[in-house]
Amino acid sequence: MPGQMMQPSFLHCSFSAILILQLIMLPFGADASEKLLEDLFLYIDAHQDDFVQSLKDWVAVPSDSSDPQLREELNRMVQITAERIRTLGATVQQVDMGMETLHGGQTIPFPPAILAQLGNDTDKATVCFYGHVDVQPAKKEDGWKTDPYTITEINGNLYGRGATDNKGPILAWIHAIDTYQALKKDIPVNLKFIIEGVEETGSPGLEELLKGHEDFFSDVDYIVISDNVWLSRKPALTYGTRGNAYFFVEVESGKKDLHSGTFGGIIHESMRDLVNLLASLVDTSGHILIPGIYDDVVPLTKEENELYENIDFDMEELKNNTEVNTFLYNTKEKILQHMWRYPSLSIHGIEGGFAGVGTKTVIPSKVIGKFSIRQVPNMQIPVVEKLVKKHLEDVFAKLNSPNKLTVSLEIGAMPWMANVNDPQYEAAKIAIRKVFGVTPDMIRDGSTIPLARTFQDLTKKKIMMLPIGGADDGEHSQNEKISRSNYIQGTKLFASFFLELSKVHEDLLTKSNPKNVKITQLIGS
Repeated sequence: MPGQMMQPSFLHCSFSAILILQLIMLPFGADASEKLLEDLFLYIDAHQDDFVQSLKDWVAVPSDSSDPQLREELNRMVQITAERIRTLGATVQQVDMGMETLHGGQTIPFPPAILAQLGNDTDKATVCFYGHVDVQPAKKEDGWKTDPYTITEINGNLYGRGATDNKGPILAWIHAIDTYQALKKDIPVNLKFIIEGVEETGSPGLEELLKGHEDFFSDVDYIVISDNVWLSRKPALTYGTRGNAYFFVEVESGKKDLHSGTFGGIIHESMRDLVNLLASLVDTSGHILIPGIYDDVVPLTKEENELYENIDFDMEELKNNTEVNTFLYNTKEKILQHMWRYPSLSIHGIEGGFAGVGTKTVIPSKVIGKFSIRQVPNMQIPVVEKLVKKHLEDVFAKLNSPNKLTVSLEIGAMPWMANVNDPQYEAAKIAIRKVFGVTPDMIRDGSTIPLARTFQDLTKKKIMMLPIGGADDGEHSQNEKISRSNYIQGTKLFASFFLELSKVHEDLLTKSNPKNVKITQLIGS
């Protein structure tokens, strides 16, 4: 089995003899590995109803991190998770994440984070899994067809808040471990967990946690995040995400709102200024009009362009899922490139103006426009901020307005890119082929997932995003779901990934030190 130590009687063998023995035993090792996978997959299939029941139990807890009134439910969800990980035989530590200050000044504690470890064999790779057990808000009256906190299975889909984001993937990871243990098989890698309860509200305290627990990550080789979804119905591995620079642009004309019948036409209206400013940011084709904003974007190469040609992506299906009639681009390649590798600017709303039902003839004294730029690798937040402020100040100067302009950066999240040639990507590709029978698409994510960059920067470890959710799972939306197939096959994927990662990691060590031939190579897995 992986990780077994060689008997002392073998230790006197010469390096040549070891190589000969390795060649003789390789077929046995390969056969044993395939038999192990077969047994693991059969067990997972046979116990899938139990695994679905676990998901039902977890989804039933309304662990909405944005609602202080549900904080006890969120804390209960963290405790349930910690206890579940303990049942694996892991050592579990709960870390205080500090206090949250509410709008009224009251303070309540954030839920603790979970750090857990299972196995410490120095001959094995150590992989750390990140997940979160908090969820987005959900109410039946928001447009859900089912109770959001009751898993409802319809046509093979398991509907419920948190089913795909992120309770389902966490449980799939746990059930993969369960399966090895139920079959009394050695888990081929050491495992660590970092689970938090406030990801949906920005992961406050996570950076401090990582900085304060460097020892926990010192022996980690790989960090895996399964908090995103595929692009299509085909399995995918994610190797990059865009960043997010979110701005407020505020225009103030006075201290109080005024009647448009009395003052309309004789004052410089703040809303009129703001509309001009927002209109100057992006044109109708989606091209950002801020001078210099594209200067740091890496040019598209022929090799990169070929990657897009092979990706499984159906524009019509995307139209149906989003209920959008027309996109700005009419080819798959252009759409994917502008979703992933080029920056975009979106205007999100205006605060301070009248937005209710009916009519109201007020001139607002202060309005705040909100927009964001999804930036890509090589674009730096300070540079983007400087370009945005200069552009808006230049446009505002041309309006000859006496009003007050304030531009502020509210969020500055950096993009993330991984090396697709890292061992964990190679192992995941092999595991996906064994579970799903296809080579996964290598994709980026147009959204921003700050955690990947945070982990990469602070731990200096190899990061991979390994999704099991479908493109139509609707995370953050009404009727969120994960298909039973993705949930169960995802459990198989994680079980297979453990095994394949152990092989790839050993190969890497052998290449870096050819004399270091491990016993697992001699006697098979």
